[in-house]
Amino acid sequence: MQPNKTKNKSASTNSHSKEAAAENQPLLDFFVDEIRDIYWAEKHIVKTLPKMHKAAGSQPLKNAFEDHLEETKEHVNRLEQVFEILGEKAHAKKCEAMQGIIKEGESIIDETEEKTAVRDVGLVLAAQKVEHYEISTYGGLAQLARTLGKGDIADLLEKTLTEEKKTDMRLTEVAEAGINYEAAHEHA
Repeated sequence: MQPNKTKNKSASTNSHSKEAAAENQPLLDFFVDEIRDIYWAEKHIVKTLPKMHKAAGSQPLKNAFEDHLEETKEHVNRLEQVFEILGEKAHAKKCEAMQGIIKEGESIIDETEEKTAVRDVGLVLAAQKVEHYEISTYGGLAQLARTLGKGDIADLLEKTLTEEKKTDMRLTEVAEAGINYEAAHEHA
């Protein structure tokens, strides 16, 4: 019977620490601040994806950007739901990291020749940098939401996380299906 007492004590301690986390105002403030950060990022991705679509030469890449634009608009809507659940105004805070990643993507467009596979390779790489930032952010925020006792918010964030991972995989498939090979054999 001794192991059960230890197990119950551990579950009880875990429950108490979750209750404490749910009442931790500095942690909640940090969480809200990070939601504002990714909200800014998603809104700017909505503005950037049409530029990437226009710059892409390959139809599969254009399709991937077009599809992800619609998903990203839904990500913005989900974040607005998160603000609503939190009782906060949907307010964006400039995301310095995403601004840098987007700026880097724009420089790829400026520095590569139109309608080349090399440009498409650069666009895939830039888009995957965006996806990886989002994957790490949504993963961390979903876990933090659970820690704060906000399972409904965690569910919304995890839905977006799943979509971001699928987009990353799709971009890999687009690159492997021909863009990388075409760029390797493209004449300078």
